[in-house]
Amino acid sequence: MSAKHLLSAALLAALATLVSGCMQATSPATGRTFSTPVSESQEASIGAQEHPKILAEFGGAYDEMPGLNRYVDSVGQLVAATSERPEVKYTFTLLNSADINAFALPGGYIYITRGLLALAVNEAEMAGVLGHEVGHVTARHTAERMGAAQKAQIGATLGTLLGAIIGGEQGAQMMGSLSNELAGGYLGQYSQSQEFEADTLGVRYLQRATYDTQAMASFLDALNSHTRLQARLAGNEAAADGYDWKQSHPRTPERVQQAIAQAGPPTPGAMLAGAEYLKQIDGMIFGDDPKQGLVQGRTFIHPDLRLTFTVPQGWRIRNQADAVIAQGQNGILQFDMASGNVGDLAGYVQSQWNPKATIQNVQRVNINGMEGATGIAQGSVGNQKATFRLMAIRFPDNRVYRFLFAAPQNAFAAQDAAFGSTANSFRQISAGEAAALKPKRIRLVTVRAGDTLESLAGRMVLDEARLDWFKLLNRLDNGRPLQVGQIVKIVGY
Repeated sequence: MSAKHLLSAALLAALATLVSGCMQATSPATGRTFSTPVSESQEASIGAQEHPKILAEFGGAYDEMPGLNRYVDSVGQLVAATSERPEVKYTFTLLNSADINAFALPGGYIYITRGLLALAVNEAEMAGVLGHEVGHVTARHTAERMGAAQKAQIGATLGTLLGAIIGGEQGAQMMGSLSNELAGGYLGQYSQSQEFEADTLGVRYLQRATYDTQAMASFLDALNSHTRLQARLAGNEAAADGYDWKQSHPRTPERVQQAIAQAGPPTPGAMLAGAEYLKQIDGMIFGDDPKQGLVQGRTFIHPDLRLTFTVPQGWRIRNQADAVIAQGQNGILQFDMASGNVGDLAGYVQSQWNPKATIQNVQRVNINGMEGATGIAQGSVGNQKATFRLMAIRFPDNRVYRFLFAAPQNAFAAQDAAFGSTANSFRQISAGEAAALKPKRIRLVTVRAGDTLESLAGRMVLDEARLDWFKLLNRLDNGRPLQVGQIVKIVGY
């Protein structure tokens, strides 16, 4: 799931019931006073309680490179030590997620993804991201938001947002991750003023730690370039990528430059530490971890679970921690695994999948020799009426997997054949097929005489836009030329 600098629904609910009253507090970093229902010690308890949930949501910590974890922690601790709250016990976690994401929980729990590390090009950029998140902690922005949320009756607002699919609570239960996908899921974002404060504080900490403060701006430029690339690959040049980290960090280059200017002249000898940074991320997984399943074009394949399926032409797949989401022009699907013991599949689709939903036309089906059942439900997505097809399939290992397809009512008949082709592509892969799947990794290459952007990009083991990705990962998309002897990133095995 994509938290994107937000608090989970579970956390928001917990915070809303934590205490009944508010107290006046002062931000140690800014001197600003605000109303909040929690003390600093309660913030630490909240962070500790939610930490395991964040790990589960984002595929756990990225632990195959212990040295990289220690490196991230050491940089984070260096930055945090320069802050106004050095007494906080900061916990920096590298998440095993391809998303470009970073966020903080109360009590000094700060997270950064390997997807973000792949985009950064030096230690100063990573330190800038971590410093921004430390700024949210030192300014106690979460505590401030909780006070504002309590005044706004957060529980009612949360229920309205999560019930946006198929009407009310039962819709949220039925759609699960899909409801968050369609509704946007952006709950509890920081305000623009809080983001600017976090930038100002992050730049301050960068400067105190003797990093080049312009790294904050250069990484924001990279995020903007990534957004444009993702939008173009999705076939929508004008759209921003709804899952991009910057979408929940309302920041602009002008505001970041203003924060840098406020910090004053750069520290003499300010460092970028590019060579050390690249050495640390060499060999890091890029994109999906096979343990969580792989996206190969229109095909999703999970070597550990030994399953695969293919979505219709023109659809794009997004692999999440607890589900796979795919979307086309007139349809969307969610694939996940049923929990608990599932008996008769027709009965499960009829009444157990969502006891409050009305399921019609329940039929038994055979999917590549596997028992299955399917049915139809009516509802809405936002204000648009939609039809949903539910399909449950019992795998050879007795696990039950679920497809939930949705399309506007007036387009469902045309889309149903595509839904059927996706379901019929679902099959078990052999042990040999599973063993042959390897993760993509960041690899370092030294530019030699005669190398070109095109020749180096040609070595990238990506399905599309190799040249665009090569330029983006190495900040060559602004026309900067290659230099002989330069160390660049490619995506290999």
